[in-house]
Amino acid sequence: MTTVQSPPAPPTAIRPRVVARTGLYAVLAANAAVVAYFFAQAGFASNALIVIGRLFGLYGALVMAFQLVLVARLPWLDRRIGMDRLTSWHRWTGFALLWTLLAHAVFISFGYAGDAGVGPVTELFDLARTTEGVLRAIVALGIILGVGAVSARYARRRLAYETWHFIHLYTYVAVVLAFTHQVAVGTTFTASSAAKTYWYGVWGVVLGAVVLGRLVLPLWRNLRHQLRVSAVVHESDNVVSVYITGRDLDRMPARAGQFFLWRFLTRDRWWQANPFSLSAAPDGRTLRLTAKAAGDGSAALRHVKVGTRVFAEGPYGAFTTLHRMKSESLLIAGGVGVTPIRAILEDIEGHAVVIYRVASDRDAVLYEELRELAAAKGAVLHLVTGPAVPDKLAPRELARLVPDIGDRDVFLCGPPPMMNAVLRSLGELGVPRQQIHFERFSLAG
Repeated sequence: MTTVQSPPAPPTAIRPRVVARTGLYAVLAANAAVVAYFFAQAGFASNALIVIGRLFGLYGALVMAFQLVLVARLPWLDRRIGMDRLTSWHRWTGFALLWTLLAHAVFISFGYAGDAGVGPVTELFDLARTTEGVLRAIVALGIILGVGAVSARYARRRLAYETWHFIHLYTYVAVVLAFTHQVAVGTTFTASSAAKTYWYGVWGVVLGAVVLGRLVLPLWRNLRHQLRVSAVVHESDNVVSVYITGRDLDRMPARAGQFFLWRFLTRDRWWQANPFSLSAAPDGRTLRLTAKAAGDGSAALRHVKVGTRVFAEGPYGAFTTLHRMKSESLLIAGGVGVTPIRAILEDIEGHAVVIYRVASDRDAVLYEELRELAAAKGAVLHLVTGPAVPDKLAPRELARLVPDIGDRDVFLCGPPPMMNAVLRSLGELGVPRQQIHFERFSLAG
């Protein structure tokens, strides 16, 4: 047998994510410095509590703007960082925003109360009655507190995504109220036309990014591509593949491993969006998704009719070969997590080992496709079956199946418990973090 030497992965493979992440941090730091400059230029109040409160308010608004950028779904950022990481950062900056704005309200109230010789609650009510924009700020803070409460892990698990998302949209109302409050009464902006121009510019760019990524691009792409269901194939009793065609699909910027938010425009499902990965590498003619009937949205795919119009948001995700560092790869799939892995195997260059973890042979969706594809590409395919205990992807088992695992990029997709277990195994085996690629579906904003 002749071995074909694959070209080495480019030495700059890690740069897309690092450049994007560093760029975000640099832009945030630069704006923080500009805000501090304009704040100092406006002069300080005699009451230290008021000074601290105003500074918290400015940086709270800056954090709010950064939050919106993280969930604007800008393609350049999403391809390099991934929606799951951006959403996670959005959630953590949400906590920072909450505490920063609370600190702003507390310090301002106590500061002005000290000057007036009244209690902080009384002073807050007086400010709301007598000072333009303060009541809007209080309403904005209340909205943010409410959104934060329903976004807490306990509450989030008990709300339907559509309900949670509708409540989350009120954040944009809070943004408008907070912005008008700042430009109306913020001494940093009332004292300087340059500072006010800068602040309008920041928020113009941020809101423009949101409108572009969340509205303009999805509408434009769907008008251009005119997506429709071309076939529905039942892969097993509870797994279905949906084939989608349209116009100019060779110009759709999708990569193997990415996903879309799919809306099938039927009378009872047009309002529901579900994230499904591409289960085949885009070929310029057809897009394919494969889903297991795990909920109402995925179960309904079995009944979608050929010809149904489709509205797709995306492609999203950084789970692609863009971030490879090595010339050889290990692809690990669990259950229906095989769908992006199958697409990546079709797209990837160099020698690959594929491990497909399922409870039993009958759960191995798309296995025949995987087997034929692996044979065509010279890849090694391992089907690992059996119960979750004992762990058949423990460090010793992984090292036995893939002795050179430390010299490969690892692409991982599957149920959260399985992914967490494999990540622990990879850590124990010393696989460098930058060689491990995975993505978790998580929607926000």
